[in-house]
Amino acid sequence: MAPTLTLKSGTSWPDAWRRCLAVAPEAFRDDRVLNLWNGAWQEDGRALPAVSPVDGSPIAGPPRLDGTTAHRAVCAALDQHRAWRHLPLEERRARVAATLDALAEHRGLLALLLVWEIGKPWRLAQADVDRAIDGVRWYVDGIEPMLAGRAPLDGPVSNIASWNYPMSVLVHAVLVQALAGNAVIAKTPTDGGVACLTLACALAAREGIPVTLVSGSGGELSQALVRAPEIGCVSFVGGRDTGAAVATAVADLGKRHVLEQEGLNTWGIWNHSDWDTLTAVIPKLFDYGKQRCTAYPRFVVQRHLFDAFLAAYLPAVRTLRVGHPLAVEQPDDPYPELDFGPVINAAKAKELQDQVAEAIERGAVPLHRATPDDARFLPGQDTAAYVQPVTLLNPPSSSPLHHAEPFGPVDTIVLVDTEAELLAAMNASNGALVATLSTDDRATYDRLAPQIRAFKVGHGAPRSRGDRDELFGGLGASWRGAFVGGDLLVRAVTRGPEGERLPGNFPEYQLLP
Repeated sequence: MAPTLTLKSGTSWPDAWRRCLAVAPEAFRDDRVLNLWNGAWQEDGRALPAVSPVDGSPIAGPPRLDGTTAHRAVCAALDQHRAWRHLPLEERRARVAATLDALAEHRGLLALLLVWEIGKPWRLAQADVDRAIDGVRWYVDGIEPMLAGRAPLDGPVSNIASWNYPMSVLVHAVLVQALAGNAVIAKTPTDGGVACLTLACALAAREGIPVTLVSGSGGELSQALVRAPEIGCVSFVGGRDTGAAVATAVADLGKRHVLEQEGLNTWGIWNHSDWDTLTAVIPKLFDYGKQRCTAYPRFVVQRHLFDAFLAAYLPAVRTLRVGHPLAVEQPDDPYPELDFGPVINAAKAKELQDQVAEAIERGAVPLHRATPDDARFLPGQDTAAYVQPVTLLNPPSSSPLHHAEPFGPVDTIVLVDTEAELLAAMNASNGALVATLSTDDRATYDRLAPQIRAFKVGHGAPRSRGDRDELFGGLGASWRGAFVGGDLLVRAVTRGPEGERLPGNFPEYQLLP
C-alpha cells in the first residue's frame, strides 16, 4: 500500500506569503500584491481571486488596472526611460548585477512561489530561477561589444509574456533590456506568476532598475502596452490568436517587435535504429507536462518502424512521475522528484481531457493512458488541474490535437510512408520553433532538415530555447519580428546604423542570422 503523504515542512502557501511580506513589504499587503509604476508601488487595480493549480487553494490574484491607469503608467515609464538611457553603462551594469545578487539570495522563495502559482516541480522551479540569474550574468559580463555602435530605443520596452517561465523568459528579458539602456514594462500573466514577478521586480526596483509591473486583461491594456506611441518595442510570448492581434497592431504602427508564438514542434523518425537513445530522452520531453514552447508533442514515425518505436517509447513514458510538487512521506524529506505536477488550471485540464475524448471518439487510437492511481497526491486534495500522460495514434484531422500544440502531457503519433509525407506531417502547423529528425544516415538528415520549417532542427536530440549566446526564433507563423538570443537580444532592443535590417521574420522580409 502506498504511504500517506504530507506537505513538506515550511512550504505551504501561507509560509511563502509570510516570507514575501518580510522580504518586500513595499510590494505586498496582507491580502494582495501591488502594481509598480511611476517608480512606486501602487495600491490600485481590482484584485481578482485566484487559486493554485497544485491543490485548488486560494492564492494571490493579479490587481488588474484599467486602460486609463495603464496609459499613465506607460507615460511614467517613458520619463524613466529618458533618464535611464543616459546613465553610463557601468552604472547600469552595477545595478543589474546587484539585482542578480538579490535574486540569488532569495532563490528558494522565488522557486517556491513558482511551485504554488504555476505548478512547477521543485527541480524545474529552481532551474527557472537559475536560468534567469545565470543568463543575465552572461550579458553583464560581456555587454560592451554587443552595444558597440548602438543606442537605446526611443521609448520603453513593453513585455507581455505567458505564465510558464516567469523568471527565465520574462525577468531575464527585462533585465537584459534594462542593461541595454531601456526602461522596461512587464504585464503579469493572467494565469499565474504574479507573486513571483512582484518579488523579482521589488528586488530590481530597490537597485534602481526602471521597471514597471502592471496587471490587467490583454484586451483592456493593449491600447497602452502595444499601441501607445510612447512604447519603443513590444516583446510578446504567447499563443497565435493573441499574437496575431499584436502583430497586426505593431505592423500598422511600424513599431519594433519580438513576437514568439506557438507552433507544433515535431520529432520525425526515419530509417532509424538507435532506440536506446530515444528511450532515454522520452521522459525529459515531458518536463513540466510539456507546458513549454519548445516541447515536442508530435512524433512522425515511418510506418515500418512503428513496432520498434513503440518498444522504445512505451516503457519510457510509463516511468513518468506525476503528483503534488510538495508532497512527501515525512515533513523533512527532500522535495519529491517529479516530471510534472498540474497543468496551469482546472479549465485547461478539462479542455485537454475533452480533446482527448473527442479525438478517440472520432478514430484516434489510445496507445497509453496513465491513471491517477499512479500519481502522488495528498489525502483528499483537489486534483482538478492534473492530467495524466496520454498518447494517441493518428488523431483525426478535425481534432485540435492534429494541428495545434496541446500545451499539456498529450503526445500524438502520425505514421508516414514516404519522405514527402514525413515533411508534410512535420510542417503541419505552418512553422515551429524547434524540431528533431532521428535518422541513422547523416546525408539523409542534411537533405531533409532544411525542408523542415523550424528555427532549430536537431539530429536525434531535442533542441531548446537556449541560453547565453544561443540564438532563438521561429519560422512561419510561429514568430514575428526580430530574433533573439545572444547579441541578437541586445540588437532587438537597441538602435543601430541607419537602414539596419535586423535578423528576424518580418512582413517585408525574412533574414536568418
